[in-house]
This record gives sequence, structure tokens and C-alpha cells, in this order.
Amino acid sequence: MPLTEGLQKQLIDIRRHIHRYPELSGEEVQTTADIREWLEAADIREWLEAADIRILNFPNLATGVIAEIGAGESLVALRADIDALPVQEETGLPFASEIAGKMHACGHDFHTASLLGAAYLLKEQEHHLQGRVRLIFQPAEEKAKGAQQVIASGALEGVQAIFGLHNKPDLPVGTVGIREGALMAAADGFIVEVTGVGTHAAVPEAGIDPIVVSAHIVTALQSIVSRNVGSQQGAVISVTQLNSGHVWNVIPDLAVLQGTIRTFDEQVREHVLSRFEQVVEGVGTAFGTSATVKWLAGPPPVLNDGQWTGVAKLAAEQSQLQVVEPAVSPASEDFSFYQKEVPGVFIFVGTSGPQEWHHPSFDVDERALSGTATFLANTARNALAQVEQQSSLSTS
Repeated sequence: MPLTEGLQKQLIDIRRHIHRYPELSGEEVQTTADIREWLEAADIREWLEAADIRILNFPNLATGVIAEIGAGESLVALRADIDALPVQEETGLPFASEIAGKMHACGHDFHTASLLGAAYLLKEQEHHLQGRVRLIFQPAEEKAKGAQQVIASGALEGVQAIFGLHNKPDLPVGTVGIREGALMAAADGFIVEVTGVGTHAAVPEAGIDPIVVSAHIVTALQSIVSRNVGSQQGAVISVTQLNSGHVWNVIPDLAVLQGTIRTFDEQVREHVLSRFEQVVEGVGTAFGTSATVKWLAGPPPVLNDGQWTGVAKLAAEQSQLQVVEPAVSPASEDFSFYQKEVPGVFIFVGTSGPQEWHHPSFDVDERALSGTATFLANTARNALAQVEQQSSLSTS
């Protein structure tokens, strides 16, 4: 299903329009309206049941679009995220963001245009599809809330496999990174409060210094990965903030640490979080303070299903894209919430970008749009054929 020159230009125009008018997580009102308009222009019906549920029962899913192509019992899904970041753009592009302090610095404009391209291609082949393809234009990925909102709306019900992708600046155009198993990390945030006893800085023995205790906690936390996580596994603990005190000659009574933990395996995740709490509480007790942990639970790790990884690799070959095995990424993705519900695969698409994600000068090579749209469409077709084959075997 090659893209015509006219459709390629249309996808570039769509991507640039979205890029010019970015909207943050949960604010994607105009982007939602634009996607609906582009879908309606292709005569793709919206999934009205989801819209009714969203409007009546799930007001937090006020943005985003769910659409569907095809007919039959078999159902697979393709997902793209649509939100932007609070970043001031510095690309100098002629279609740069016109909204101060907001930018598509993670390429969700590229993802959205690619899924629209796949929708157009699938629409042309609608009568040949062996089932239905559900298109999920998801809001609020950057806040790791959108996937859960979509799931709560009921939009994942009946889906037998789901596929998503993300641009990868360090992979060249014409390549896709497909990996079975762990691809991206679970991301958990933490807030540690260390309660001491304030006193004059000249007489520290009269109090309990929470800054000293915090320093010991930071040091002790570094032993968790080196002494509790196997060499063939992976984990990262980073303390990124330590706030305490307001006056130069007063020892405060409170210190607050914040940071993140990244893991690639659920068992490792549970163990690291448990050891984290033990270390914090143990060091606090040793110094006679109260040290407590508040968790900011993030997405679980992205774990690609083996069977559907093979389907995606075949689609890449059909789309004349080179398959490479990417390195695992310590970044997180809320696509993993879908994978907790149904088997799925998340893929990296090469875009030859000048900068990494979230950089003010981030951009994608638009030559990747055509191949990505074709790849998504082929993936959906192959997945439906696989579902039908499995169904036939189970009933024979």
C-alpha cells in the first residue's frame, strides 16, 4: 500500500499544522477537533459508543479521538499520542510553534500524522481487512495519564492486540527498532521527607540536622542498585532535588528529597522500591529522625509480546524498512498500561533527528512519514490476519 505523492504531501501538511499549534496534556481540544475533521474527510466513522462513555461517564477523557475501520469480530488497535510539551521552541523552522512556551518536542505531531496516514491507507483497503482496526489518538501521554483514561473509557474492550510507536532521533530514516521483551523502563517518582529538630547553626548538638541525615540517605541509596540488582538486570536511582532550610545560620527541621527510579522488570521494580523504603527508614531511625517515602507511581515497563513482535517485523519488511534491535531506553511510556490489558508491541521508528526528545531544537526528518504510515497499516493488516488464523485453528 504505497503512499501517493499527494498523500505524502498531505501528511507533511498535517504534521506541520499540528506542530504549529501544540497543546499540552489534557488541553488538546483543537488538536482533537482537527483529527476528527481529517478522519471525517476520509469517511472513517468515529466509535460513537466510546464518545458517549467519555462524555457522560469519563469527563477526564475530554480530548483524544477513537476511530474504527473495517468490520467483523477480530479487532486490533493502533495508537498515537497527540500532546505537546511545555518547552520553548528553538528550531527556527518556518512552521515553528506559534504558542509561547509550548512545543512538540517529542514528536507526537509526527506520530499523529503517521496514524492518520495509516488510516487513509486502511480505508482504501477496508473491504479486504479481516476484521476491524481501532485507531487510538491518545491524549496526555506526557503526564502518563492518557492511556489509563482511554482504558477507563472502555475503548480497549475487545481489542486482541495493540501496536504503538515512537520516533527515535538516533536511528536513521528507513529503519525501525523492534525488540521482544523489555524496551522502555518503568518510571516511579519519590518524595522523601526527613523530619529533624531545628536549632541554631552554632549549636547543632541541640537539634537533629535533617540535611546531614538526607546526605547519608542519598549515599546509602546508591548501594541499592550495586548490591541488590543483578548485573544482567537494570535499574537507575536518581535523587534530583534536595530542598531544606531558608536561613544561613539556622538548622531547619525538615528536608525533602525528590527523584526517580527506573527499572525494566516488574520483580526488580518491586524489590528496588521495597529496599528503597527500608534504606530511607533505616537511615532515618539511625539518626533519630522520621524519614518517610511518598511514591509517585509511573508507568510499568514496556514489555513487547513475542508473537506480535514477529508480526511487526514482517510488516517492516513489507514496508521496505530495515529492522534493527534497539537498545533498551530508560525513558518511560504509558503505552505500557495497554500492555497490562492486552498483548502489544511498541516500536521505535528512525527519524534522523538533530536532537534527543524534549530538546528545544528537536525535529524529525519528514521523509520518515511515508514509511511509518505504510508500516502501521501493514502491521494492522498482518495482525488481523494472525487473529483470524488463530480463531480458525481454535474452532477447527
